[in-house]
Amino acid sequence: MDFGTFFSALALAFILEGLLPFIAPAFWRRVFTEIVKLGDHQIRFQGFVSLALGMALLWLAR
Repeated sequence: MDFGTFFSALALAFILEGLLPFIAPAFWRRVFTEIVKLGDHQIRFQGFVSLALGMALLWLAR
């Protein structure tokens, strides 16, 4: 993998992460407040699911 691909993927991640707070900051704040209330195991499971989906999508794209 070259650095151009890596930085393009990193830039896309930043763009996607910034969309919701930019478009709907009040909704983002409510969602974030609810996430803070979750336990560690729930957050860890959601992180695992996100990682697994991302890896599956990347595998399908290649």
